[in-house]
Amino acid sequence: MPRPYTLFTGQWADLPFEEVARLASGWGYDGLEIAVSGDHLDAWRWDEPGYVESKLAVLEKYNLKVWAISNHLKGQAVCDDPIDFRHEAIVGTKVWATGIPKVSANAPPRK
Repeated sequence: MPRPYTLFTGQWADLPFEEVARLASGWGYDGLEIAVSGDHLDAWRWDEPGYVESKLAVLEKYNLKVWAISNHLKGQAVCDDPIDFRHEAIVGTKVWATGIPKVSANAPPRK
């Protein structure tokens, strides 16, 4: 069985998800690695009834599959020290909150 060719959607996060799906299908891709960015996928909405199904419907419309979900950008903030103003745009307002990191009681002391 040949390997599927997939396209990472992150570099087109400024385009609507359906537009990226349409383009990728037209370019001959078999599927997408969907970025948690732009309107491509919102991790805060995964449990919302119908949300995931609406994304799968777009993929089906363009005969595409999904084998990976990418959260690269948010992952850049994991274990970063120090946390500073640049992280607000990366993690978003729900995670950023006040910008003051909460430290677990079991975490090693900060330098």
